[in-house]
Amino acid sequence: MFDGIEHDGTVVRADASSVEVEIISSSACGDCHAKAVCGMGDARSRIVEVPSDPYETYIPGEKVKVCMRRSMGLKAVWLAYTIPLMVLVIFILGLSRAGVGELWTAIGAIASVALYYFIIFLCRDRLANECVFKLKKL
Repeated sequence: MFDGIEHDGTVVRADASSVEVEIISSSACGDCHAKAVCGMGDARSRIVEVPSDPYETYIPGEKVKVCMRRSMGLKAVWLAYTIPLMVLVIFILGLSRAGVGELWTAIGAIASVALYYFIIFLCRDRLANECVFKLKKL
């Protein structure tokens, strides 16, 4: 049994290097225990690009399952929400403790989070290689 997050989808486009799959969230997302991790609970439709398996062929309109390890979803939550929150709090507390005024503390804290997201942006190719979806035919 696969221990991860799975969504049903429809192939939109397929070529030798990648497959684009449209995932449409359903009312079942509201009851899913992993909705906070995958972020599909608040969306109606998303297009996900998945690296193509060289031994499989996909045709537009074909029904597939898009799979992701649960650990990758948790890593995404840490990178997108938890670490920036910690950076923000640390800078607010540190600058306040150092006696910096409230305005400069706020500007410094926001700038630190902006710098964090800029570093994540620069590392996007490496992160994209780590967070890979898999396809399973239905």
